[in-house]
Amino acid sequence: MTAEVNGTQRLEVDADEPGWEVDPDDESGAAVVATVGRQLKLRREAAGLRAGEFGRLIGYGEDLVYKVEAGKRIPRPEYLERADSALKAGGLIAAMKADVEEVRYPKKIRDLARMEARAVELLAYGDHNVHGLLQTEGYIRALFAMRQPAYSADEIERMVAGRMARQAVFDRSPAPMLSFVQEEVTLRRPLGGRMVLRRQLERLLELGRMRNVVIQVMPTQCEEHAGMHGETQVLKFADGTAVGRSEGAFGGRPTSDLKQLRVLEARYGMIRAQALTPRESLAFIEQVLGET
Repeated sequence: MTAEVNGTQRLEVDADEPGWEVDPDDESGAAVVATVGRQLKLRREAAGLRAGEFGRLIGYGEDLVYKVEAGKRIPRPEYLERADSALKAGGLIAAMKADVEEVRYPKKIRDLARMEARAVELLAYGDHNVHGLLQTEGYIRALFAMRQPAYSADEIERMVAGRMARQAVFDRSPAPMLSFVQEEVTLRRPLGGRMVLRRQLERLLELGRMRNVVIQVMPTQCEEHAGMHGETQVLKFADGTAVGRSEGAFGGRPTSDLKQLRVLEARYGMIRAQALTPRESLAFIEQVLGET
């Protein structure tokens, strides 16, 4: 079915497609979505349009219009853009995209993204998967798709989008210093298939050649290993504060305690010293890519 917006024919999409479900545990996010929904409803009613009429005008189903206005569905950017045009809001509705942009990602991902966006230095050791900031979209999607119990398609899309958004850290200026140590097995496990792995290895080489990014590989044959307790990460901020977490320390909880942070930094320093050098690591990744 098509709908016409300002003289342009648009395909009417399924009401369940152009939005995301609201996370019931995300109170602040739900409040933002509810506020946006109320504003949309007020403007629609002021224009003298019923929900069905408005839905047909912007190319979406009536059911979705009700869900968005009730704060039960997070509208996608194009929904707000079409609503702005149809209601002649002069950009005021389209401006709401900034309000809902973050909300569409799970809260824990938003919190992590905020910290990564502030960090001037990041130290990260990964033992099971390639670190989230280094992952390609294909790798991310495969990772979430294989989780059990299974995520819904909507949950997968939200988490993929959230993780990809975090990678804006590589475009920051001034650039933060980013250091990663990856277990060899994370470079060889073909999550998502051979082509997904090849693209992931190519991405690691691409990022590893950036001046502010260091990627090192911990060979499986290494006889001494300070990271046997699990993943470790430390984020340092411009004001001198930091936050860190390690699976095998302090109950696995994030910490900002200076003494505990020193322990995590010392552990990460040992892991880096035991791993291949950055140059050796890039050569190793190229070798694995050639074997894949």
